[in-house]
Amino acid sequence: MYDYIKGRVTRVTPEYLVIEQQGIGWQIFAPNPYSFGSDELQVFLHHHVREDAQLLFGFPTLEQRELFRKLISVSGIGPKGALAILASGQPQHVIEAIEREDESYLVKFPGVGKKTARQMILDLKGKLAEFFGDPFEDNEETGGLLSVEDNELEEAMLALGALGYSEREINKVKPKLKDMDLTTEAYMKKALQLLLKQN
Repeated sequence: MYDYIKGRVTRVTPEYLVIEQQGIGWQIFAPNPYSFGSDELQVFLHHHVREDAQLLFGFPTLEQRELFRKLISVSGIGPKGALAILASGQPQHVIEAIEREDESYLVKFPGVGKKTARQMILDLKGKLAEFFGDPFEDNEETGGLLSVEDNELEEAMLALGALGYSEREINKVKPKLKDMDLTTEAYMKKALQLLLKQN
């Protein structure tokens, strides 16, 4: 129904951003809302309809949206789970894990157990070639140029909670980030990398 929206970001929360377009504020759930910035931008949309709600999910690239759609087609993965997978900032690693049948990597995402990981491999292996080579950049270093207060780290931790990570998991990685001077987006990417490395 909707393909994309162009507008200005007027609000960002750990779960969604609001884009104003022609006087209307559109609430759009995203893998990492803090990564969109505040300028005029184009966001690719997925319109998700369920019995009790109609939701918009947004992505900075067409490839990310199509990968999101592939993920939610797997039994056991809902939109929230797919967002958590894409929020790692490294979707190519997910694709490679599926192609290698690496269940141990896939089960590190919140809500993905062994059964769901096997289903992902069964449903998607060999069907994601179009996503290889897409420049999903890993820019955790870029945030270090900015002077950032502690609330940037707190916002990142809230965003991890919104993606489904437990307080225990978040508290494990938080001490490792405290001495870093990063943006909220960079904290998110670094935290997700640390979470994915944990067994």
